[in-house]
Amino acid sequence: NNSSQLSSLPLHILLYVNGVYYIFYFLATLAMIIYKSQVFSYPDDFLAPDLAVLFLMAILEVPRLYLGFKGNLTEAEGPLGLSLGLTVGSVLLCVYLLLWQSYVLWADVLLNAVLLAAYALESGLKVTAIAAFVS
Repeated sequence: NNSSQLSSLPLHILLYVNGVYYIFYFLATLAMIIYKSQVFSYPDDFLAPDLAVLFLMAILEVPRLYLGFKGNLTEAEGPLGLSLGLTVGSVLLCVYLLLWQSYVLWADVLLNAVLLAAYALESGLKVTAIAAFVS
């Protein structure tokens, strides 16, 4: 009877921390977009895509974290793999906000760099966990 536990505690903690950080990230980025739209001459056709990317990212974050927790706790590679796929989407949206939104402030760079680092670390832990579950 092999009852070894394969779920990853570091991954579980990081998913939780990322969930909390994302709430802060979302609110701070939204506040900065509002600030930039008031302070700078923000072209109307650029305000909507910047906001759309932020909200799409928030919508992606919910199933991304849910599937990450579920896959890790049930030691199932399927949900963890889907979460990893959604992380790729989140990374692309994060890179958009880092490089291509209308105005990028130093605070945007800092917030996005921390989020990208967290995504990278989390992805590494997900791949390791998937490898443990499959073997």
